[in-house]
Amino acid sequence: MQGTVATFDAQTRCGTLLLDDGTEVSYPAAAFDASGLRLLRLGQRLTVERDADGSVLRLTMPGLH
Repeated sequence: MQGTVATFDAQTRCGTLLLDDGTEVSYPAAAFDASGLRLLRLGQRLTVERDADGSVLRLTMPGLH
């Protein structure tokens, strides 16, 4: 699933994504840390990995895994 960065707090490393289906979902610092990224910008496209409960596990740039 893909989405766009809606918010990102560099201090807490948490934020929200607007998924392609219009759903807004929060991501924890652990998901950002698992991404290997150092910074996110608003509007950036990301691929979202979620668990069975829908919690965000990892964020990656589309095409990179």
